[in-house]
Amino acid sequence: MQTEIVISGFGGQGVLFAGQLMAYCALDHEKHVTWFPSYGPEMRGGTAHCTVIISDEEIGSPVVKNPFAAIVMNLPSLDKYETQVKEGGLLIVNSSLVDRSPQRTDIDILEIPANEIAEEIGDRRLINLVLIGALLQRHPIFTIKQVGASLDKHIPDRHRDMLQLNITALKRGFEVAETAIIAV
Repeated sequence: MQTEIVISGFGGQGVLFAGQLMAYCALDHEKHVTWFPSYGPEMRGGTAHCTVIISDEEIGSPVVKNPFAAIVMNLPSLDKYETQVKEGGLLIVNSSLVDRSPQRTDIDILEIPANEIAEEIGDRRLINLVLIGALLQRHPIFTIKQVGASLDKHIPDRHRDMLQLNITALKRGFEVAETAIIAV
């Protein structure tokens, strides 16, 4: 099994951290993995995206043309990646910042109000983990418990105080995705 994921949004939304977390979890569970970050020179507020490939076998290339899943946190990311998701794949959209619905009919589309959920939890910086939780519900590469354990193991010391909120955000994203209607 091989899964390709693109995570994209504005710099400062935790795009790269979300991808890194998935990569660490893959390593912790003895999977093959690539994590390929990209961001503009502006960093915070500019565009950022990363690709993560998780596989049971060796990975030939870190380049992903048509990912199985894309998490898009803003409108420019939806505009760029909606057309690239593989037929039958999954597109998760942060509906808090995207003011249009995706147009594809050959993929599953999940619209999650991640900003509002993160603010309910107590910190707007948690949108990335809300959306990762939604991904895990619809495509269970790992369990929430496994990702939480990797988060505990790899979270930087300066953010250790955010550990429980991050785990709460993962769980909340999972719960919301469980009851969300998938647009097809």
